[in-house]
Amino acid sequence: MQKNPFKFGSIVDDPYFTNRTKEVVQVTSVLNSSNHLILISPRRFGKSSLIFKVIAQINRPVIALDLQLLTSIEDFAGQLLKRVYRVYPFEKIRQLVSHFRIIPTIALNPVSNEVDISFRPSPAPMPMLEDVLNLIEKLSSEKKRSIVVFDEFQEVQHLDENLPRLLRSVMQHHKHINYVFLGSQESLIRNIFEKKKSSFYHFGMLLPLGKIPENDFRNYLLQGFHGSVDNEVEIAAAILGFTRCHPYYTQQLAFTVWESIHRDGKNSDVIGQAIGELIRVHDIDYERIWNGFNKTDKKLLIGLSMSDLTPLSEAFYRTYDIGAPSTAFSSLKRLMQSGYIIKSDNKHEIDDPFFCKWIKQRRDR
Repeated sequence: MQKNPFKFGSIVDDPYFTNRTKEVVQVTSVLNSSNHLILISPRRFGKSSLIFKVIAQINRPVIALDLQLLTSIEDFAGQLLKRVYRVYPFEKIRQLVSHFRIIPTIALNPVSNEVDISFRPSPAPMPMLEDVLNLIEKLSSEKKRSIVVFDEFQEVQHLDENLPRLLRSVMQHHKHINYVFLGSQESLIRNIFEKKKSSFYHFGMLLPLGKIPENDFRNYLLQGFHGSVDNEVEIAAAILGFTRCHPYYTQQLAFTVWESIHRDGKNSDVIGQAIGELIRVHDIDYERIWNGFNKTDKKLLIGLSMSDLTPLSEAFYRTYDIGAPSTAFSSLKRLMQSGYIIKSDNKHEIDDPFFCKWIKQRRDR
């Protein structure tokens, strides 16, 4: 049975990894140096796939942690230490942990066969995290430097406003670790790493990750559909025309189109049917999301879905009755921070093209 050549929703590697040749070279160069990397892009643009593809090629220890679900500095230290145990020998770590200023509770989970780690709440929790970070440095060496990946790093400020300063004071002394900071909220990440008063000012190389170039994505789609259809050129063009080369949604639509062709056979409107199928699947989710917006946000999203006007232009906020420019700006900033709107090629657009289509369809009922 032929396997669907497209994949979405998780970290991907070959054969699902699409191009990024230039970025692979850049990331490899940084990680082979003594420098750190800051990678910025909207969600689902493939930051993690890019990083882990490079790491797999250079074969070094990697400790990765998503900061979105952390609740405190103690939780940060515990979750980070848990991932250290996945990479390094148990006995060696246990000896070093015994010298921590605050000893964590460590237990073997019989179900997952992993260690469960927790630090008790403390009036001064930073030593816990400092000890874990220094532990990684001690476990590393010049010949086998560790790579520590912090995803959604902008969330660090929500744990404690002093945490960036404290982290920098520890990390700057580490010689055998490459730190990688991933962020999906560009303005917040740039504030952390580019503001002169910020603790992490110029701490590493900043690399914005854009959409995959259309020609590269087209070639990838043509290869995936080759042998399945006679009109792969038209299908690839239609997919990219709808998704605007968004990495995640292009893979999602291509996957659904391929499944439709192999399930129902070839037809003249396979793209439209696949789009309709995906919108129906997410209809309840889109309705729930929509009902959570205020009136100004809804007007801004309607405007972006219905026209190519610039959302901060006079014509836009008059056409869609948004009010003052400051109102439109506040709404745009809010929707960008929450990921519903992205800026690509100096143009604001709704991140999810299926949600954009859903808004149009609801308006045209």
